Amino acid sequence: MTDYIERINTELRSSREFSCEALDLFGGCGGLSLGFESLGISTVGFEKDPDAVNTYNRNLKGHCENVLLSLDSQYPSTKILIGGPPCQPFSVGGHQFGLHDSRDGFPIFIAAVEKLQPEIFLFENVRGLLYSNRWYFDEIVSALEKLGYLVEHRLLNAIKYGVPQNRERLFVVGHRGKFRFPAHEAKAYTVSDAIGDSLHSFEDDSKFLTESMDQYIKKYEIASKCINPRDLYPNRPSRTLTCRNIAAPTGDMIRLRLPDGRRRRLSVREAARLQSFPDWFRFEGNETSQFYQIGNAVPPMLGRALAKSVVNYLDSQFRHSLDDIMQMNLESQSLLLTI
Repeated sequence: MTDYIERINTELRSSREFSCEALDLFGGCGGLSLGFESLGISTVGFEKDPDAVNTYNRNLKGHCENVLLSLDSQYPSTKILIGGPPCQPFSVGGHQFGLHDSRDGFPIFIAAVEKLQPEIFLFENVRGLLYSNRWYFDEIVSALEKLGYLVEHRLLNAIKYGVPQNRERLFVVGHRGKFRFPAHEAKAYTVSDAIGDSLHSFEDDSKFLTESMDQYIKKYEIASKCINPRDLYPNRPSRTLTCRNIAAPTGDMIRLRLPDGRRRRLSVREAARLQSFPDWFRFEGNETSQFYQIGNAVPPMLGRALAKSVVNYLDSQFRHSLDDIMQMNLESQSLLLTI
């Protein structure tokens, strides 16, 4: 067992005692929540996909509600609001309604922030929100700042936080001041660290690429000017796992090359390890559903790193409040002595 496998199987175990609670909107199968629970923050999830809800409830201490969220949704009070609101791609007829688009998840998340007024909120989204749809990102930030928060964003690559995968995503945090994003880890894990025990083997139900699929991939790589075949390499991190490239036999699929030259697709457990899900974490639903849950998830080890920053922030806010109280007491005593 590599130190990576031992690490995800132990560090991501939920704490026996929880110090506070977080609400996870659009929580999926619980990748982000798992990271927070491992740091002593209990979670309550909200998710519309029933398979993801069942996975969440099977593996996490907290409970996930199977619900389609809306602007009118009600929530318990919380200090911490997290989630991954889906972003409307703005491709239907060229219309760009922004926060007035009812198909989008951001108005719901913003409405939750307004209702709950948490101490801190955090959400994840694709990096493209900073580029092709930057106008909409600016609209989101403006709406959140009007609610009284300092809003900061950063592109974080999972490879720098204990995940053997090059996966860059946008993270946005709203706070009252002095929040710090997590520092990078010194070590970068590789494919071999995660799935070295199965890298050159296969099971009876393994899915191999056919000759026609190999030819299709070759044409895809030539057309996309790919220098090296896009197989997984043992001594490198994996490229980004998406729903599409792990669930479907596409030209961009994630695949492994065996010593005899054959190539096979990833298993669910291999994909889960590359996303830093521990081996004891079990997924519900059929194989395609499980792959989609994995591809959509925030890698739990990255979630844990973010949870550490949230815990540090809340601790600093508490200490700041105590300092204010002590200062007020000193000023009162000084006033009494003067009188």
